Amino acid sequence: AAGISSVMHPRNPHCPTMHFNYRYFETQNGVWWFGGGTDITPCYVDAADMKHFHGTYKDVCDKYGDHLFPELKKWADDYFLIAHRGETRGMGGIFFDDKNDWHPARHTEFAKDCLAAVVPAYVPILQKNRHKEVTEEQKRWQQLRRGRYVEFNLVYDRGTTFGLKTNGRTESILMSLPETARWEYCHEPAAGTPEAEAMDCYRNPRDWA
Repeated sequence: AAGISSVMHPRNPHCPTMHFNYRYFETQNGVWWFGGGTDITPCYVDAADMKHFHGTYKDVCDKYGDHLFPELKKWADDYFLIAHRGETRGMGGIFFDDKNDWHPARHTEFAKDCLAAVVPAYVPILQKNRHKEVTEEQKRWQQLRRGRYVEFNLVYDRGTTFGLKTNGRTESILMSLPETARWEYCHEPAAGTPEAEAMDCYRNPRDWA
C-alpha cells in the first residue's frame, strides 16, 4: 500500500478546510485498486469560490471522460454524508475507491493530475479570504462545523475507522481532526443568516461546476 494524505484547517472561518488523499493498494494475489479524492469544507457559502474549486477538478476529470466528474462528485456527496445528522461534512469535491477499471498507468496519471490540482484549486481561495475580519459568532459557527468534521471522521471515515480497528499509529490516524471543535444541544442557525445558507448546502448538495 502507498498513499499521501493532507488536511488543512485554517484559523479564519472564511477559509475552508481542505482534505486530499490518494492511495494505491495491491495484495499478494495481485489484486490492486486506487482510491482517493479532494474535498472542501467551507463554513460559509461563497459561490465563486465553490465554482473555482469544483471547476478546477472538473477540468481534470474531463480529460478522462465527460462522465467522470459527475460520477466522482456524486460519490463524494454520498461518501461524506453524516447519516445521523442528515447533512454532509462539507461542500463536496471528488471521491473514488476500489477503482481498477482502467490500465494501472492511466489510474496513476489520473491520481497525479488530481494531486497537482490541489494548489490551484485551493490556494487562491485562501489568498482571497485569509485577511477577512472574523466575529465571535463566525468563530463559534466554525467550531460547530468542526464538531461535525470530527463526527464524520470518527464514525464514518474508512481510513480512520480501519486504522483504529487494526491497531495503527493513533497519532497519525487522528491527524485529520481539527485542533478544536464545539457541540451545542439541538443547534440550528437562524433563518435567513449566512449560517442557514451554509446548512442548506450541507443538507442539499449543489452542483457548482
